[in-house]
Amino acid sequence: MSTIEVPSAEFLEISTEPAPQRRRRIKRKTVNTIIWMIVLLALTAIVLYPLVWMLFATFKPSSEFGQNPGLMPDNPTVDNYVKVVEGIAGTPLWRFFANSLFIAVMAVIGTLFSSALAAYAFARIKFRGVGLLFAAMIGTLLLPFHVIIIPQYIMFNKLELVDTYWPLILPKFLATEAFFVFLIVQFIRNIPRDMDEAARIDGAGHIRIFFSIILPLIKPALITSAIFTFIWTWNDFLGPLLYINTPEEYPLPIALKLYNDQTSTSDYGATMAVSFLALLPILIFFIVFQRFLVDGVATQGLKG
Repeated sequence: MSTIEVPSAEFLEISTEPAPQRRRRIKRKTVNTIIWMIVLLALTAIVLYPLVWMLFATFKPSSEFGQNPGLMPDNPTVDNYVKVVEGIAGTPLWRFFANSLFIAVMAVIGTLFSSALAAYAFARIKFRGVGLLFAAMIGTLLLPFHVIIIPQYIMFNKLELVDTYWPLILPKFLATEAFFVFLIVQFIRNIPRDMDEAARIDGAGHIRIFFSIILPLIKPALITSAIFTFIWTWNDFLGPLLYINTPEEYPLPIALKLYNDQTSTSDYGATMAVSFLALLPILIFFIVFQRFLVDGVATQGLKG
């Protein structure tokens, strides 16, 4: 005996809706979509305009700065890039890039390694005072960098590490980035403890559990931390300004000021060219790893 399917109320309501009302509803949705697209395009143009202006400014002669505030240069030239490629103060441009890349890569390695270990200790190991130490670590987020500049400089100066990269790299290996430790702790706490207990039954210790179980599962948090660490370190100006004194060892942010300190004049065209070139690695790094950043945010929102 065959059964007769009864159309749902929603289907009946849609199918019995007059055609003019359906057309008005579709037209309203189309208008709303167009409005939202226009708003989003306008916001995108506002956000990208400074970057586009900087790109065209790299082709302006220094004499046009202050006289031509517009987007397009009156007398386009590539001399700015020629000056930049030749280098400054006897140092080629690639050396500044290499210095920044070395500092940024070492900072990423140190931050990921130390922050992951500290986060595992806070999230999985029970010891006396863990809550107090975790609260103290979070409290360091309230301390601005400028508060600890003087004691840090005195300490590194006594260790004779000034004018080296150690003051910029060594703290990264000591889990001093409380923000990333906190971020990874939240990821580890979302991992079921049953996996740890099963590994302990098989004879695994903390080191085996950390490297074989926890580390692969917190990959989104690690990639998110790597992205922000690379960007912040690449753009850091104050730290290298304090500790690096040799021009050949300057990273890119410090090398930029060389174009504005020569005989009390400023080469704005070359400065813009170097600034734009300095942005390219960050843009490339972010574009390559942005999907992992989105995956990290999405994974953080999952429960169970």
